Amino acid sequence: MAVSRLIRPVEHGLVSFDEFRESVSDAFVPLEMTSADHADFRGVVRGATVGAIRITEVTAAPHVIRRTPRTIRAASPDYFKLGLQIRGYCVLSQDGREAALTPGDFAIYDTTRPYQLSFDDRFRMLVVMFPRHLLRVPPAGIAQLTARRVSGRQGLGAVVTPLLRGLGGQIVDASPTVAVHLGDAVLDVVAAAFAEQLHLADGPLPQSRADALRASVTTFIDERLADRELDVHSIAAAHHISVRHLQKMFEADGDTVSGWIRRRRLEQCRRDLTDPRYRDVPVSALGARWGFADAAHFSRLFKNAHGSTPGRYRADAIPVTESPRPTR
Repeated sequence: MAVSRLIRPVEHGLVSFDEFRESVSDAFVPLEMTSADHADFRGVVRGATVGAIRITEVTAAPHVIRRTPRTIRAASPDYFKLGLQIRGYCVLSQDGREAALTPGDFAIYDTTRPYQLSFDDRFRMLVVMFPRHLLRVPPAGIAQLTARRVSGRQGLGAVVTPLLRGLGGQIVDASPTVAVHLGDAVLDVVAAAFAEQLHLADGPLPQSRADALRASVTTFIDERLADRELDVHSIAAAHHISVRHLQKMFEADGDTVSGWIRRRRLEQCRRDLTDPRYRDVPVSALGARWGFADAAHFSRLFKNAHGSTPGRYRADAIPVTESPRPTR
C-alpha cells in the first residue's frame, strides 16, 4: 500500500457491479465478488490512507466477496483488516469460524489467508486495513481472534466503535500532524480491545503468568528502544530469567527478540518520518535516535519493511505546504 502523502483521500462514486469490483480490489487486495443482481447493483467506496493505515467506508447492494487462494497468489501483502458494521448485516468467515456482525460490531481478518464476507441486504461497513506487524498482539493470540465478533456495546469494543465511526468522517480533514497521532491511537485502542478479548476468552489459566511476563518484557523494550545497549542479556537480567527462556518465549510466537526490537524501532522511525515537526531533522539522525547508528543499514532495513527509503517515505508522506514546527 504505497503512501503518496500523509492523508490520501480516495472516492469512487456510485458505480456499477464491475466498477465496484475493481474499486474494492484496488482499495484493499485482489478479491473475487459475486452478486445475484448485476444489472441494478450500485456501490460506493470512500476512504483515505493515513500513514500506514487505510480507512475505507464501503456502501453497496447485497453481494459476496471472497479472498481466495487464486487472489492470494496474485498479491499477498501482510495486512490485517478490521471490519466495523455501520448498517445492515454481514457474515465474515475465516479459519473455520463465522462472525455475524450487526451495526456496531466488528471483527478482524487476515489478508494472507482465504476469507469471505456475505452481505444479504444493502449495507455500510467501515474497513481499517494496516500491516500485520503494527498490531501489538502476539501472533498466537491473533490466530484465535480472526472472524470472532467483538460487540461495540460493551468492554473496549464500546470505545473502538465510536472512535472509528467518528474517525471515518473526520480523517480527510485532519492536518498531517494530527493524522499521525490519530493513526497511532487507532492501532493502540484496537490492540487493547483484542488483548481484552484474549483475556476474556482464556480466563484465569496458568498461561496467564507467561502472558504477564511477555507483556512486561515488551513494555520494557518499548521504554528503552532508544538505548543502543538494549539486548537479550539486559532484558533477561531485568526480568530475572535466562537468555534462553527469553528467546523461547518469543519463539513460541514464531518471533525473535531481535526481530521484535527491530520492528518496534522501525515503527518509531516511521512515525517520526511522517511527523511534520521533524521534517528538517536529517533522516540519519532520526534513525540514530532509535538505535540505528549506521545510516546505510537503517535505510536498507526501512526499505525492506516499508517499500521505500526513509527519505522517499518522508517526502511522500509530508505535503510540501506543511510548515514544520520547531523541535525541542
